[in-house]
Order: sequence, then C-alpha cells, then structure tokens
Amino acid sequence: MKVLDLECGNGHTFEGWFASLDAFADQCARALVECPACGDAHIAKKLSAPRLNLSAVRKEESAEAEPVASSVSAPQNATVAWMEMARQVIANTDDVGNQFAQEARRIHYGEADARGIRGTSSPDEALELLDEGIAVMPLLLPEALKGPLQ
Repeated sequence: MKVLDLECGNGHTFEGWFASLDAFADQCARALVECPACGDAHIAKKLSAPRLNLSAVRKEESAEAEPVASSVSAPQNATVAWMEMARQVIANTDDVGNQFAQEARRIHYGEADARGIRGTSSPDEALELLDEGIAVMPLLLPEALKGPLQ
C-alpha cells in the first residue's frame, strides 16, 4: 500500500492510498482521483518522505523530547475546517437535487415545512430567488462527501 501526499490544481493538499504507483497513475489518467475539498481532478503527487517504523527509537527518545509545534500548515488547517463545515451542511440539510429553486419557494411561502435544504440551481434561478427575498448561498460540496466513504 502506497500512501501519497497529493495536491490538486487549486493548491489543496491531501493524502491518498493506492495499491502501487502504477495504480495511482492509472486512476489519475481515468480522472478517478479528485480533490476532497474542491473536486478538481488535476492531481499531482507531492514529494514525501517514506514512512519508517522507528517506534522503538521514538519510545527511547520520547522521555527526552521537547514538545514540537504542529506540522499541519495553515492552509491544511483551513481545508480541514472547511471539510468539517461541509460535512455539517450535508448532515443537517435535505438534498432536493434539481428541485432546489421550487422547494426553496415552497418553504419560503409556507407551502412546505421549514428545513435546511441543498441542491442545484442555475445562476438565473438563484438570482430570481434572491429577488424574491429568499436567502440562498452557493456552496461547492465535493462529490466525495456526498456518498459513503470506501
């Protein structure tokens, strides 16, 4: 199993697990690897150090080691926070698909129970909803979050 550090065309970094480097290349060629933050399929492998099992050495050094600052960078922290927010949106809203504009109107005018919804609409439909006083907000949700993780 190969654990690779990956980066999409928009600069989001993430980790991917593949059977081999050939499997990674094959999946990338077929656009099967996507950024979990933005869904971009233009993925590049970043340089990364191999994982070495040094647990015995670490146990000996842990008593002497001083605390070290987190190695997670600010952009990675922002991506993690954004992904958590996206998970919350998915967990707390109903997906109404292409019927978003119609369902938003039904809720706004009291024809349906008030609840959080998400779905798709055209830019024109979104502007019409805003003109009617219906608060909507575009939010790109990665496809990876919409289905079960494998």
